[in-house]
Amino acid sequence: MRSMARMQLPANIALVVIVLAGLAPFAFAATTPPTPATPAAATGPSAKAIEGVTSTIFQQHQSSFSGIGLRMRVQLPQLIEGFSIAPLVEYWRNTSTLSDFDLKTTRKDATLGALFRYDLKRETWQPYGGVGLGMHFISSNVDAPQLGLNNESESVIKGGVILLGGLKFGLAGKLGNLVELEYHAVGEHSQLKFNWGLSYDF
Repeated sequence: MRSMARMQLPANIALVVIVLAGLAPFAFAATTPPTPATPAAATGPSAKAIEGVTSTIFQQHQSSFSGIGLRMRVQLPQLIEGFSIAPLVEYWRNTSTLSDFDLKTTRKDATLGALFRYDLKRETWQPYGGVGLGMHFISSNVDAPQLGLNNESESVIKGGVILLGGLKFGLAGKLGNLVELEYHAVGEHSQLKFNWGLSYDF
């Protein structure tokens, strides 16, 4: 009987040790705090907003006329918060007709460019400014048969500096209203634009 008891005691101890060894990993996992997730690194540019504007344009030796424009603000990973790149496309067309002289003139300008822009953070309104470069595709057409000009046209491509300053006001949710003053330095084709438009933040 004693020998049987001595044999059962080590067997019971061995069984307890095996059970504890099996439960140890689960107990360790329950008491170890979870490792915080590492935020994913930014791998490329991200769109911040899209803006559409209508313009009243003043050009040297010309009366005012209207145009339109479209921009997208893009945040690059290496830029400080508040700074963004804004590719843009703008277009205007101005036509004048003098029926008494059988004269018609048409002038057009399509602009492709990009702005380096900074937006200040405010609660209800947000000032911003930018500087950039633009490529202007300018064309002029004159039709004046009495003067010996039959659909004569001329086209030129010019580059110039763009300066921008504006204010953005929140409307509802991600929609905003903006008012701007924009200047294109293009020599004799330089333009001053008063812009009004809408923006949508992503």
